[in-house]
Amino acid sequence: MKNATMTNAVFATKPEAVAILDVRDKAGILEALAQLFAEAWDIDAQTVAEYLEEREKLGSTGFGRGVAIPHARVPGIARPIAALVKLDQSCDFDAADGMPVELVFGLLSPESSGAAHLHALAAISRLVRDENVRNALADAPDEEALYALLTNVVDRDAA
Repeated sequence: MKNATMTNAVFATKPEAVAILDVRDKAGILEALAQLFAEAWDIDAQTVAEYLEEREKLGSTGFGRGVAIPHARVPGIARPIAALVKLDQSCDFDAADGMPVELVFGLLSPESSGAAHLHALAAISRLVRDENVRNALADAPDEEALYALLTNVVDRDAA
């Protein structure tokens, strides 16, 4: 299962792009997310970090209700790809509602994508607005459970 990639949705993800991490601040979260993308998708972590940080300067991607959705358009990517980080401890992310985050969905899209990027953001937004899904992800005991929940919800919503 380690090499399985979920691609039937508006974004692709894989088990290697899901992690539970002990990160204590926003900068650390973005760095860890960039590293996760690099390892899972074989892209340059420094480039990803720079694009995520540049996007964050435009305004916080702290979605609210304990969720952040850092995202960016990055050259060299063929389609929207996603990563999910569950934090061991909630962390301030300058979210709109002032609440700390515990779930961080990263999204990278092709540099020239317009609608595809927005559709992927909307799909993630819908996913985390569902209280049952958000709580199940927050309560997941390990990466395998996180990926299984994510896959099941995205497959259900795509049907």
